[in-house]
Amino acid sequence: MSPQCRVRILGRLRYVEALSLQRELVRRRASGEIPDTLLLLEHDPVFTLGKMARSEHVLLDPRRLAEMGVEVLESDRGGDVTYHGPGQVVGYPIVDLSAFRKDVKWYVERLEEVMIRTAARFGIQAGRIPGMTGAWVGDQKIGAIGVRVQRWIASHGFAFNVNTDLNYFRLIIPCGLSGKGVTSLAALLGRSVDLEHVQREVADEFGRVFGCEVRYESESLRPGLGQSGEALRARNAPGTP
Repeated sequence: MSPQCRVRILGRLRYVEALSLQRELVRRRASGEIPDTLLLLEHDPVFTLGKMARSEHVLLDPRRLAEMGVEVLESDRGGDVTYHGPGQVVGYPIVDLSAFRKDVKWYVERLEEVMIRTAARFGIQAGRIPGMTGAWVGDQKIGAIGVRVQRWIASHGFAFNVNTDLNYFRLIIPCGLSGKGVTSLAALLGRSVDLEHVQREVADEFGRVFGCEVRYESESLRPGLGQSGEALRARNAPGTP
């Protein structure tokens, strides 16, 4: 019998909200209260700095970025600086690696595989570049990865560009890599793509790659933070403040 992984599509959350939620779910996963869980969401515009980030990789002053509505926040994930924003599928798997394989490199490669297979579902041939994490189309990154593993409970995860405004990446040196580009499904296909459809494709591929049974859940994650799918869709509807 395959292990279960519950999937929760959360709509749009600020980065600090999602970080707080992840920490709570890591605690609950470590204690065995919950099964492996994949959170799928969008963020408001934010540059996050991982443990290896250098401040000069953010090319604009934080005050100027704040005027543009972009937060700059430190994160406890691995990696350098990256961008999260609307139109991006952000995936945060809260996974007990001891049930799979106690190998962070293997885990990162599995997350890459999820994004590579998702891209293939839309006719895009993505792959890897030796020595660099993520999913790539040529020398352009379509999906970034930054994880945290604590006592073999993984958190943080990946960001897959769908309808992402790629101009934000010009304001940073993404992942600290000069000379490499960034792309998205929309840029490659020449049209916008339904984000919820991509989220479900990501979830299905996650289940296949990790050999687990995907189960969607829509109830609140916890009082005061989690919201039902209906409430989130209403909050993110066009014209909603």
